[in-house]
Amino acid sequence: MTGKKVRYQLFLAPAVSARLETLAAKPGLNKSAILSDAVTAWLERRASNELDAHFGKRLDRLSIQMNRMERDQLILLESLALFIRMTLLRDAHLPEADAATRALARARYEAFVAQVGRHIATGQTSLNPTSSREGE
Repeated sequence: MTGKKVRYQLFLAPAVSARLETLAAKPGLNKSAILSDAVTAWLERRASNELDAHFGKRLDRLSIQMNRMERDQLILLESLALFIRMTLLRDAHLPEADAATRALARARYEAFVAQVGRHIATGQTSLNPTSSREGE
């Protein structure tokens, strides 16, 4: 350490004092340097632990929420893209709703939901131009 130093008077337990004496007896070490390094290390460790305690859990929670939002957004965009594509590809309009038409609509909807699920599960999305398109 260079520059002005501040003097402190410390009281150590006899066991700690004996260990400090033994360590300071080695060449190139002195009590002041050992204590200075120990206090610095303790302060840095405590500061990082306090930051982790204050912000770590909250940052983890925010990260999980952001991942969930990103996933939900991907599902919504994929659903919208497939819906638009299916709507534009459909060339005939449905007649007035009857039992057969409702059954056909239900089957198409279930196929649509299954296709969105497959796209999400495989990572192949309509938004990615290099992905293969199913059902074309």
